[in-house]
Amino acid sequence: MDIVSPQARSRMMSGIRGKDTHPERAVRSLAHGLGLRFRLHRKDLPGRPDLVFPKYKTVVFVHGCFWHRHDCGLAATPKTRREFWEAKFSSNVARDARNRALLEDRGWRVIEVWECETGDESRLERRLRELFSLSH
Repeated sequence: MDIVSPQARSRMMSGIRGKDTHPERAVRSLAHGLGLRFRLHRKDLPGRPDLVFPKYKTVVFVHGCFWHRHDCGLAATPKTRREFWEAKFSSNVARDARNRALLEDRGWRVIEVWECETGDESRLERRLRELFSLSH
């Protein structure tokens, strides 16, 4: 049983943002600091990638571990309404795979950055430098 009313839960859930999240802003800030220039949430691309690097024909999705089911401690499944959550998570993962395939078919390189990876800035910077072949 939920510890808050359905109205309170609805209000809480509606406050969860789909873009401009803290992890996304962290990746954007780091990429910009490395001299990488990008566009945000291009509607003409499948899945509206969080960052689009046209020069490198690369897109980056910054995924929340909970919503996109990363294999880390942040992806616990709620104990209530388990069937609902499993269906929701399943559809998110399937949509992610579909969007990845569509982008790759169009010649885009697809990178996923997980929410839990944004906590270690130096590791994330090394990863971005490597992905975009930037010197140190």
